[in-house]
Amino acid sequence: MKLNTIGMACVFLLAAGTAQAQTAGTWMLRGGVMNITPKVDSGNLTTSSLPGTQIDSDGDTRLAGGITYMLTNNWSLDVPLALPFKHNLTGAGAIQGVGKIGETKSLPMSLFGQYRFGEANAQFRPYLGAGLTYAKFYKERGTATLTAIAGGTSSDPTTLKLDSKLAMSIQAGATVALNDRWFVEGTVVKTFLKTRGTLSTGQTIDVTLNPLTLAVSVGYRF
Repeated sequence: MKLNTIGMACVFLLAAGTAQAQTAGTWMLRGGVMNITPKVDSGNLTTSSLPGTQIDSDGDTRLAGGITYMLTNNWSLDVPLALPFKHNLTGAGAIQGVGKIGETKSLPMSLFGQYRFGEANAQFRPYLGAGLTYAKFYKERGTATLTAIAGGTSSDPTTLKLDSKLAMSIQAGATVALNDRWFVEGTVVKTFLKTRGTLSTGQTIDVTLNPLTLAVSVGYRF
């Protein structure tokens, strides 16, 4: 009798855990962490520099979250949110090993259309998404190393500007319901992003960034 009671309690909890499903009209808020790591393929800095002068960039992790709205039981709109990321720019190619040549802050702003597989009340729901990302670059700074490479002077240091760009992104992820309101979510995003860096000396460099984004969060639906 005791085992039967426990079994019935488990069934009740499972049913309660899926009562508030990802149905049409559901809002889902989430918060967690996000890592963005550029997969850099750098062009060469234009003339008046050492041939083969290229750049690289590191990744960064920040607090992040997002808002999802279920249009139907399977289709949804998703807006990821995050604090600005900071990336260190380093020398590559012919200047590999010179160290940090600059830094920039970035703020990706994305909108995804998603398709969620399975039933609306499923505890585990994977999804695929596609959308647009506007990558905003700002507060770029060059170092003394960049000034030396680009031919600037201590009285007229070289500055750097990166073009903000609109790019295509694809997304894959899944949610796991913890109970009738709370869930955990994991997401992977690939963005196909190219930009151009312009120095105050007039030199330019084209860079393919194609960042990979990983996010883990805890969410609440209502």
